[in-house]
Amino acid sequence: MIRTVWQVFPAIARHTPAGTVGSHHPSERRVRVSERLQPGDVAPEFELPDAGGVPVSLAALRGRRVILYFYPAAMTPGCTKESVDFEGSLPELEEAGVTVVGISPDKPAKLAKFREKEGLTFPLLSDPDAEVLKAYGAYGEKKLYGKVVVGVIRSTFVIGADGRIEKAYYNVKATGHVERLRRDLKV
Repeated sequence: MIRTVWQVFPAIARHTPAGTVGSHHPSERRVRVSERLQPGDVAPEFELPDAGGVPVSLAALRGRRVILYFYPAAMTPGCTKESVDFEGSLPELEEAGVTVVGISPDKPAKLAKFREKEGLTFPLLSDPDAEVLKAYGAYGEKKLYGKVVVGVIRSTFVIGADGRIEKAYYNVKATGHVERLRRDLKV
C-alpha cells in the first residue's frame, strides 16, 4: 500500500489542484505530473518486490536512515554508473547507519541480472506500474536528448529514522551524484 502526502494530509488535497502541465484551456490536452516531496514531508509508505520477488517495505526499514534512489532502467550506462557508485560507497554509508535502496520500473528478473552482472549487494526494487515513483514525484515530464518525454526522473531521497524526508534531489546527474550526496551527509 502506498500512502501519499495527500492521504496523510487530506486538507491539502481538498485545497490544492492536481499537478498538471500545459494550458489551462479545457480543450487542450493536459499531462498529469507527480507532486514533488520536500524535506520534512512524511515519506510515502510502499511495499515492492526485490530482485528475488521478496516484498520489501519502507516500514521494515523504519528506525534506520535510508537513501532511496529512483533510476530509469537497469543495465543502461547512467543507471549502471549510479548504482555501481552506490555499491562502492556502501561500506562508508553502512558504517554511518545508512541503508541504500534503489527503485526502477524494471521487472524483478531484470533487476536480478543487473545485480549479478554489476555485483550489487543492496536491494533493488521493482515498480513496474510507477506507483511509488509517482508518490515520490520521481515520474513526470523530463528532457531526454532534447525532447520532452514522460518517464522516470532520476531522483534521490534521504529518509530519516522517523520516516520523514531529510533531503530530496530531483533531476540528478548519474556521474558525481553519489559523491555529492556523501559530502552533503558528511559520510
